[in-house]
Amino acid sequence: MSSPQISEAYAALDAFERSPHSGCWPHLDKATLIKEMRSRLKDPFIINQRQQPFCGPASVLFELARKKPLRYVTLGQTLYEQGVFQAKTEAVCTTDGLRRASRDPLHMAQADWMMLAALREAETLIFPVEPNAPTLVRNLAGMTKSWEMVGWVKEVLGYPHGSYYHAYLFRDMKALKRAESAINRGGVAFALVTAGGMLGSVAQKPRLALPNHWVTLLSTAPVEVTPRWQDMLLPAKSAALEMEYYTWGDRRSVTIQRSAFRRFFWGFVIGEP
Repeated sequence: MSSPQISEAYAALDAFERSPHSGCWPHLDKATLIKEMRSRLKDPFIINQRQQPFCGPASVLFELARKKPLRYVTLGQTLYEQGVFQAKTEAVCTTDGLRRASRDPLHMAQADWMMLAALREAETLIFPVEPNAPTLVRNLAGMTKSWEMVGWVKEVLGYPHGSYYHAYLFRDMKALKRAESAINRGGVAFALVTAGGMLGSVAQKPRLALPNHWVTLLSTAPVEVTPRWQDMLLPAKSAALEMEYYTWGDRRSVTIQRSAFRRFFWGFVIGEP
């Protein structure tokens, strides 16, 4: 991130701190929000969904703070002061119910909760987004679909091109190659994975593969697209893939066999300039 963009973001955050406008989230503290947003401008990897099922919005918010810090601050200020954020083509309003329900324990930082809950609520039609609802209800309300991720790529991150590349069992290497190309050109790539299979230890690999988690792809070793029958003949070490993800407030380096990647990887949402 260039220095001028970061400087503009810090200046906007200072202006937010001095703003006389009161907030419309009765249980959130402005001083805490400012402090947490400042720390995330310095290190976006701090953004963390923790115990809330916000992996999709968290992946998007991470890239917003990392690549468009001024927009990150603007979104945070308008959400706090007006309960609304301006997407690319429309204003998205939070409900009074969400704002009043946003009280401790949030199970996560206030700044992260406010922005992630607003993104999640904008797409939730049936189940309310409440920090202390039963786990099943929170998980149902927090499920993020691929078309929602595509929408956030365009509306929140502002990329003119957003697409979902379904790749379960087939086209996985081509999808990874496309994601690698997008990242190298300044784009973003969000992978839909089976969390235990892609991020857990070998001993913890689940028997049942389900698409249950979004992660942000940061980088990958150059990918060679080969026919599937050829992959099966490769020695174990040469058949491994190396990549880095952002997820759960951390940077994770992953080495995974192609066979496991094929089983636990479901597709990419890619945003391109």
